[in-house]
Amino acid sequence: MFKAVREQDPAVFGFLQQEFARQEYGLELIASENFVSKAVLEVMGTPLTNKYAEGYPRNRYYGGCQYYDEIEIIAIRRARELFGIEHANVQPHSGAQANMAVYLAFLEPEDTILTLELAHGGHLSHGSPVNASGKLYKSVHYHVHPETHLIDFDHVREQALAHRPKMIVCGASAYPRHIDFAKFREIADEVGALLMADIAHIAGLVAAKVHPDPVPYCDVITTTTHKTLRGPRGGLILTSKENKRAVNSAVFPGTQGGPLMHMVAAKAVAFGEALKPEFKTYQEQVIANAKTLSEALQGKGVPVITGGTDNHIVLMNVGALNLNGKQCEDALEEAGITVNKNMIPYDPNPPQVSSGIRVGTPALTTRGMGAEEMKQVAQWIVEVYENIDNADVLKRVRDDVRSLSQAFPLYPDIVAAAS
Repeated sequence: MFKAVREQDPAVFGFLQQEFARQEYGLELIASENFVSKAVLEVMGTPLTNKYAEGYPRNRYYGGCQYYDEIEIIAIRRARELFGIEHANVQPHSGAQANMAVYLAFLEPEDTILTLELAHGGHLSHGSPVNASGKLYKSVHYHVHPETHLIDFDHVREQALAHRPKMIVCGASAYPRHIDFAKFREIADEVGALLMADIAHIAGLVAAKVHPDPVPYCDVITTTTHKTLRGPRGGLILTSKENKRAVNSAVFPGTQGGPLMHMVAAKAVAFGEALKPEFKTYQEQVIANAKTLSEALQGKGVPVITGGTDNHIVLMNVGALNLNGKQCEDALEEAGITVNKNMIPYDPNPPQVSSGIRVGTPALTTRGMGAEEMKQVAQWIVEVYENIDNADVLKRVRDDVRSLSQAFPLYPDIVAAAS
C-alpha cells in the first residue's frame, strides 16, 4: 500500500503520512466531518476514476459506460430507499453544487429566496453576498430569536409576507436544535413559495429516523453525503418524480459535466451501509454523545447556545469566557483536538475571529466512543480554555488525547503502511 506514491512523489507522501497520523492520534470534533469505512475508502481509490460518464444511466454521451450505469442505478435506488423518496440525483460534487443546481432548476435570476442568516447558523450557499447564490438571486434572511437563539418563526413569516419569496430555504450549518419542517411548509404555502430543505448536517439523523423528516413537507431536499451520513465527500438531491427532469437537467448539463464515478460508487457503498440496522444505533449514539458533551461543558461553566442540543452539534459561546473562537481553535488544535471557530447569533466579532466554537460528535462516535469519553473530552476542552497560553498544559492534554485515541483505533493499518 502507498508504494507507488512513496517512490514517485516523496514530498506528497510525507504529508500523507502526517495527515494519516493526525487523524489516527487526534480527536476530530468538527461537526461537519466524519470518518468513512474501509469499503468507502477503497472504492474511492479504484480505476473508476479513469472514465467520463456524462449524462445519466442508459443515456450517456460516451461509450463504455455500461458498468458505470449499473453502479449509478444502485446508488440511486439505495438513496431513494434510505430517504423514502421518489427520485434521487447522486451526481452533485458537493452540497453547494447541489444547492446551485436546485436554484437553477426552480428559479430565474433575481428571484427572491428567504434563508437563515449566515451568522445565525445558515450557510454560504443560502444567499450569502459573497457566494454565487447571493449574486444571482435576491436573498433575504430570517433570524433566530435574540434570547432563545431558536428559529424565530414569527420573523420567518414576517419576512415571507414582506418579500414574497419564490423559494424558502430551511436548514443550517450551525443550529443545534430540531428543524420544524411542518411549520416552514405552512409559511411557504401562505405565500405560495417552494420549500427547499438543506439537510447537509443532519442527513444521517434523518435517514435513521431520529430527526424530524423533511420529505413529507419539502419540494426538494439537498444534502452532502459526508457529515452524519458518513459517506464520501459529495452531494445529493432528493425530490419527486414530477421534479426529476428539472433537477437532472440542472445538474447535467446545467451546472456540471461528467460525474465523478469513483465518488458515485462510494456513495452507493455508504448508502448501503446506512440501510443496515446498526446505522440507526450509531445515529442514536451520535445524539446521546452530543447531549452528554453539552451537559458536561455546561456543568463546567461553558455556555452553550440554546442551552443544549437535539442533534450532533454543540455551539459554545466562548466570548462569554472572555475568549474568542480563533484563539480557542488554535489552542485546542495544539492540544490535539480539532474544532472550528464559528459565529454565534448576534456575534460582536467578525467571522475570522468569532465568539463561538462549534463541535460535533459524529467522528468520535464512529470510533466507538461513548458517554465517559465525552465527559473526558469536555474536561480537556475546559482545561485548554483555562490555560489558553500554557504550553505545558497543552502538551500534557495532547499526550492524553493521543492515549485515548490509541484506545479507539481508526485506521491503524493505514498509518502502519505509511510509516
